[in-house]
Amino acid sequence: MRRFVAVLLCFLFPVTVFANDSQNGYKVIYDGGSLTGLKSGTGVRLVVGEKDFQIVQDKTVIVTIPAGSVTEISYGQDVHRRVGAAIGIAVFTLGLGALMALTKSKKHFVGLTWANGDAKGGFAMQCDKNEYRGILAALEGITGKKAIDSDAMNVKN
Repeated sequence: MRRFVAVLLCFLFPVTVFANDSQNGYKVIYDGGSLTGLKSGTGVRLVVGEKDFQIVQDKTVIVTIPAGSVTEISYGQDVHRRVGAAIGIAVFTLGLGALMALTKSKKHFVGLTWANGDAKGGFAMQCDKNEYRGILAALEGITGKKAIDSDAMNVKN
């Protein structure tokens, strides 16, 4: 009986992993840019192909961008303290609230700009902390461009 269950699980586990009917790609959050019809904070998918990539929302392709038209790839992080969460926890337990105020939260962003003839644009997207390196590698691979660390740029006004 144990062997039967083990064999059954060996077949069912891969089937459930590959049975996902969602599109390939990365879940990202559109943070802003020149894409019409999308609001900041909207969840979309970044689907990377061999010669282009697409932004897809609910199985509808919002934009297809040829890899050769990408002019710049940038990435950066937004680090902030969790003050709001610390205040909420401090209402119940002062010690935990004080410790929570010392922790930091990071958000990872990837930005793209492109120029395809007269069509020019750009956008920023928030990526999952476990996927942003994969997204950067995929975009660098199909475009041939090296991503720029926006945190390392020194801008003086």
